[in-house]
Amino acid sequence: MKIEQIIDAIQKSRIRITDHAVEEAQAADLIVSDVYFAVCNGEIIEDYPNDKPYPSCLIFGQSSAGLPIHSVWAYNEANNWAVLITVYSPDPNRWINFRKRIPK
Repeated sequence: MKIEQIIDAIQKSRIRITDHAVEEAQAADLIVSDVYFAVCNGEIIEDYPNDKPYPSCLIFGQSSAGLPIHSVWAYNEANNWAVLITVYSPDPNRWINFRKRIPK
């Protein structure tokens, strides 16, 4: 999966946001525009090509205020829609530069 596919879906409003993502965004005091900004200026840090029903990935980016944001996206290549599965503010005690998981 390429981040450009997800960015294109965002720009063309071909997005589905799960209830779980809405709940997690609210819990982390994140708004959708911050998530979109983070994706459009972010990078894929983990790829999950075997996820079902669609391949997915973890994207790291920052809000316009510079706050780190992780979001998990699935992408349906058949119709070019992206699905925001979850979003959260990453715990700095669990991530190296918010890009690599700290081994347990």
